[in-house]
Amino acid sequence: MIKAKLFLFLFLSIVLAACNNSGHIGNPTAKQILLENKDADIFVLDGIVYTNGEDIEWVNEVKLTLGEEVGEIKKRTNNGGKFENYTASKLEVGTKIYKPVEKGDIYLVIVDNKEIRYLGLREG
Repeated sequence: MIKAKLFLFLFLSIVLAACNNSGHIGNPTAKQILLENKDADIFVLDGIVYTNGEDIEWVNEVKLTLGEEVGEIKKRTNNGGKFENYTASKLEVGTKIYKPVEKGDIYLVIVDNKEIRYLGLREG
């Protein structure tokens, strides 16, 4: 009887774990984004894809202060499988990336003296 209960407990645990993970997609990848929209304006930093937020109203309404430079674009490609940190689809190589003084999931770049905000794409 104890073996049957243990088997049932283990079986239900496995089923519940499998159901819980089946809907888990994770953070979007550059490859996924570019498959959906080949013209997407994105870059990758610390494994997170950031997308141009110019058309996202709330992103542009947030008060942000330009903070320290965290790096610059090192590679440009539209091949989602070739993305790594500091790779962009539209930004030119050498474009500097800044973290705002305010904490959040938005980074800033300056292109032609214009500030552009990029929003991190995270699951959840």
